[in-house]
Amino acid sequence: MNSQNRHDQPSLPPQNIVGDKAEEAAEFLKALAHKDRLWILCELVEEEKTVSQLETALDLRQSSVSQHLARFRHEGFVKSRREGKQVFYAIADQRTLKIIRLLYDIFC
Repeated sequence: MNSQNRHDQPSLPPQNIVGDKAEEAAEFLKALAHKDRLWILCELVEEEKTVSQLETALDLRQSSVSQHLARFRHEGFVKSRREGKQVFYAIADQRTLKIIRLLYDIFC
């Protein structure tokens, strides 16, 4: 290979950067790797919802929905806003929105 060809090829990032991104991707996917959590995020793609609305739509216990939402809040996947006594949840992270839409397109 001559030096001209080497300059035409994109350079690869340092291995530690790739490793860091792989770790980040693995953690991201681990948070999604539960059917109820995926289901909750699918419900939040179009509009924000309360725990009660999610509980009814998904036929899950309130404690289960709240536990999953707490994990999502902690990891920055969802955001919440209070209106009176109700707390509304919505997807906060664009990566999450893109992945959920992609999964929906593939599997639904």
